[in-house]
Amino acid sequence: MRALTRPGLFLTMGALALATAVPGAGGTAQAPAIGAAFAAFWAATTVAEATAAAPAVVQSGVTFDTAYARLRQGRPYDPNAPRGVQKLTRSMEATTYPFTVDVPASYDATRRYQVRVQLHGGVGRPDPVARGDGSIGALAGAEQIYVLPQAWAEAPWWGPLQDVNVPAILDQVKRTWNVDENRVVLSGVSDGGTAAFYVAMRDTTPYAGFLPLNGFIMVLRNRDLGLRGALFPHNLTNKPFFVVNGGQDPLYPAARVEPYLKQFQAGGLTMEYKPQPEAGHNTAWWPTVKDDFERFVAAHPREPHPARLTWQTDSTTSRNRAHWLVIDRLAQARPGEDLPDLNNFTAGEEPNFGVRSNGMRVTTVLAGSNAQAFGLQPGDLVAAINGRQLPEALELTDFLGIYQAGEALHFEVERGSTRQTVDLKGTYQPTLVPKVTPLFPSPRAAGRVDVVREGNTVRATTRGVAAFTLLLSPEVIDFSRPVTVVADGRTVFTGLVQKSVETLVTWAAKDNDRTMLYGAALPVTLTP
Repeated sequence: MRALTRPGLFLTMGALALATAVPGAGGTAQAPAIGAAFAAFWAATTVAEATAAAPAVVQSGVTFDTAYARLRQGRPYDPNAPRGVQKLTRSMEATTYPFTVDVPASYDATRRYQVRVQLHGGVGRPDPVARGDGSIGALAGAEQIYVLPQAWAEAPWWGPLQDVNVPAILDQVKRTWNVDENRVVLSGVSDGGTAAFYVAMRDTTPYAGFLPLNGFIMVLRNRDLGLRGALFPHNLTNKPFFVVNGGQDPLYPAARVEPYLKQFQAGGLTMEYKPQPEAGHNTAWWPTVKDDFERFVAAHPREPHPARLTWQTDSTTSRNRAHWLVIDRLAQARPGEDLPDLNNFTAGEEPNFGVRSNGMRVTTVLAGSNAQAFGLQPGDLVAAINGRQLPEALELTDFLGIYQAGEALHFEVERGSTRQTVDLKGTYQPTLVPKVTPLFPSPRAAGRVDVVREGNTVRATTRGVAAFTLLLSPEVIDFSRPVTVVADGRTVFTGLVQKSVETLVTWAAKDNDRTMLYGAALPVTLTP
């Protein structure tokens, strides 16, 4: 789509319509009405309550700049908020989810506090039971607020229940204590360490980094876990990782885990890896690692509006957002170069004959390949090899694996609409290429968007996506100048975008984050 064509103009007007504030939002309002609306908004105890309170803020007539300033300042925090270990619960679908919050005795409501969400191991236990006194205990580090949710066999970390529960707990903590939204990390031990990888692939936005201890990402490949939705390792690259594994760990020894970690690092994942050669499946090493752990956290605060993002999903109703990028609609992937992907794991080499097929039907013949030397052409149907009749349902590329390099092969193929039989003879001389296998299968259609923001210009590269939304923040976008969006090399939007009180408050209700506020939501629809 070219800029200022009819589709482009339609998109421009649609985007402006969504981004424009409701009537009266920029007018004069009585301070008491604004104050009352914000008081109700801050008093909300859940996202749902905040969302319900948002329209009153818009209808109060508050200006964008005033609303923005209030949201950046945030709610007033109770100076008498409880300290120490708080044993709490939340309910969902008739199930009670216990959790503890370990608050410093010196907590000061005027300060913003670092937070560590700590996921425990042993999720196969039958019931949720807090270990010890519910505090962070031996894994204490820098002064901060520790959040310790509970999981069990019916509600493991990698299931739909905890997909909702853990974010809701974090939201509740942020409404009670003064949290530094850009210094919230998620860590875990054993099953909790594995879950840190899981969360990073599905819900990156709230966290500054992930710190899996004694975990192993490939545990998530186990079909018995019953995961809903595919896992996309390239989503890990949005945030930094601090990883520890033990060399003598009988479950996930470092030697087994490291090949995956090294390939992730080579593929662009920021990671600090601290193997403990003599350690088993425990955290006896914590006293020697603690300072490095906390230094890593301090050195990697969250960037609320990162200039680069990548996100892949197979759902447009959940797991479809990374910060200011929201994937709205999927589509069939268009032909083109594959994007770099951490899901493609390279292990050893395999012979490459130079042909791609659908069953015994040749779909592609690579130039300069052994298949081209034989004379194979796209559309050929291989009926027999060396006199052996082959069913069409068999995969040609799989069948060729029984032959050794240097063997003479005789292909009998049916070619053209008349299915003329053609004999092709030669020597099987495949080229050795890296053997690439997917770490996690994606049985359903999935889409991915990579975005780079430079000033008011956003460049997107997409695969399998029909529509997405860009959330624009006044912190990084100059609303007095045109915004340009280039997707897959084509300009799909250019024009001014108006700031909207409605958009601002709607997303503030969802995110509960003083540092991540949006002035407009810009929808982008891609042409097929």
